[in-house]
Amino acid sequence: MPNPLLAPWTTPFALPPFAEIRDDQFGPAIEAGLAEARRAIAAIADNPEAPTFANTIEALELSEETLDRVAGVFYNLAGADSNAAREALQRELAPKMSAFSSEIVNNRPLFRRIETLWQGREALGLSPEQERVLMLYRRMFVRSGAELEGAEAEKLTAVKAQLAVLGTTFSQNLLADERDWTMALAEEDLEGLPDFVVETARAAGAERGAGGPIVTLNRSLIVPFLQFSPRRELRRRAYEAWVARGANGNASDNRAVAAEILALRSERAQLLGYPDFASYKLETEMAKTPEAVRELLLRVWTPAKARAEADRAVLEAMMHRDGINGDLEPWDWRYYSEKRRAAEFDLDEAALKPYLPLERMIEAAFDCARRLFGLEFRPLDVPLYHPDVRAWDVTREGRHMAVFLGDYFARSSKRSGAWCSTMRGQRRLGGEVRPIVVNVCNFAKGEPALLSWDDARTLFHEFGHALHQMLSDVTYGFISGTSVARDFVELPSQLYEHWLEVPEVLEAHARHWQTGAPMPAEMRERLLAASTYDQGFATVEFISSAMVDLAFHEGAPPADPMAKQAEVLAGLGMPKAIRMRHATPHFAHVFSGDGYSAGYYSYMWSEVMDADAFAAFEEAGGAFDPEMARKLERHVLSAGGSEEAEALYTAFRGRMPGVEALLRGRGLLDAA
Repeated sequence: MPNPLLAPWTTPFALPPFAEIRDDQFGPAIEAGLAEARRAIAAIADNPEAPTFANTIEALELSEETLDRVAGVFYNLAGADSNAAREALQRELAPKMSAFSSEIVNNRPLFRRIETLWQGREALGLSPEQERVLMLYRRMFVRSGAELEGAEAEKLTAVKAQLAVLGTTFSQNLLADERDWTMALAEEDLEGLPDFVVETARAAGAERGAGGPIVTLNRSLIVPFLQFSPRRELRRRAYEAWVARGANGNASDNRAVAAEILALRSERAQLLGYPDFASYKLETEMAKTPEAVRELLLRVWTPAKARAEADRAVLEAMMHRDGINGDLEPWDWRYYSEKRRAAEFDLDEAALKPYLPLERMIEAAFDCARRLFGLEFRPLDVPLYHPDVRAWDVTREGRHMAVFLGDYFARSSKRSGAWCSTMRGQRRLGGEVRPIVVNVCNFAKGEPALLSWDDARTLFHEFGHALHQMLSDVTYGFISGTSVARDFVELPSQLYEHWLEVPEVLEAHARHWQTGAPMPAEMRERLLAASTYDQGFATVEFISSAMVDLAFHEGAPPADPMAKQAEVLAGLGMPKAIRMRHATPHFAHVFSGDGYSAGYYSYMWSEVMDADAFAAFEEAGGAFDPEMARKLERHVLSAGGSEEAEALYTAFRGRMPGVEALLRGRGLLDAA
């Protein structure tokens, strides 16, 4: 029987033929893709003709089509719907894929062709986009070790292979801990919990076959449990299990894995001539240097910590009035903060959630995209990789723009968090290729699924990433969509969150799941008034993680990352009642791959821009000003990595922003 992964895909929009694919077909298909790519790359490197942009760079762009197609499906499934077979293949593929990557950058004849093009670029008559792509290819090769020879080149290849293995190990260890831990709840333990938390706990118990309600380590369940459970001992047990992921002294303990990753990253950077990994990583980002990152983080840390300490005193006094003496602990913060929010803003999450059903929030995200960019979304009835996944055909003025997949619900086969990825990216080279874009979330399943305000923001955030992919309009896949500097990639996602807070959007879409009635105006006003509530806590939680990440990668790698983490937090004067958002053993952003390593700060770097960018709409004709929307699409969303990030933002806004917009957006300006 032919392998459907390798046969032409005759499905609508050339979607993967999910109904025909078996797990045992991925390995052979990827091997076939690797073999095809090796042949194509050898033909480029050994071409007797003089190098041209077409026979070298454009040929490289098209050299891995089969591999990209198959890997795009496999790695999406490995994160969103894993099983034992997929996890085993992921472990097997990690060193193979790394070795293949090293083969390419260590191919001396291939690099000589790229270098010849680069040195003679002025005579090639390249377009600005082509010159940019040539520069990025050359830079990628150099930063991957193409100029190294002999033992150093071999050592770098081995280091990168081991890092690939360890990143996979870290991810699978974390998934194992998240999958294995549950806390059973007796009926009396449900007292005081809102109905939506009880229903979610019962649904989680049913999904795990527990025979009753349970708490899991999924954020959409454990956070509301910590917010609402009056049983302090249960909150403590749940919280400590949550923060102990990857550090339980079992087979999935990540502490030694993290130490080895940091040591190997440092070795990699030094082989390439950099003093440390942070210097290597930040060279191509907007921030450029560790000093610039630290300056931003510390400027925000001071007012955030002051606000958090003031809030702690209020919450601790509330706890004492409940007859509980001693210090406010991390498992107390969300509980008393939720009580305070309800009292100060008369805002009850249990009363709010019925107005935020998942279906309405998806419609809201789509409607904003329609009003801003003219996009339309038509549901598709096609086989997908899990019954919970949904698909839409995205069009504009009748033209197909993308297929959008939404995978919204938590399940034990899915890694935690939320993310956007592609199964196929956009490009024009070799014929128009439109993307398949995937948003993955971990919302609690219910009948219906009701979102928290934080969940709704997450949905808009990931859809902002999706728009960056769907509106991409470049010739070369190498620079399409989110192929931009890491500290720029969060701009579209964080910017899109602002439209959730536009009153007319809430008025149109925040409607009661049973009655269809709009959210009462006074509730909406209280919700928006509370938008900066508890930002001291959230900012301290984030910056502490970003500072630890930076310290891990600056200077010599720590032999004991946990000791280094403690040292950094002590130096910051970390408030006792707040923990890092992501402690080292479960800091997947940093250790599951290189994506956010020495780069977790990038969410805040992008936030400086997103606050300023939305202000541009407000200064113009409002949130849906058509001219600003056109500029945003032209200079950011469609441009991919066709220019430096600073140039793209300046073209949109006319200038770069200062940190004041961020402080104002977080309600910290008066604490600065």
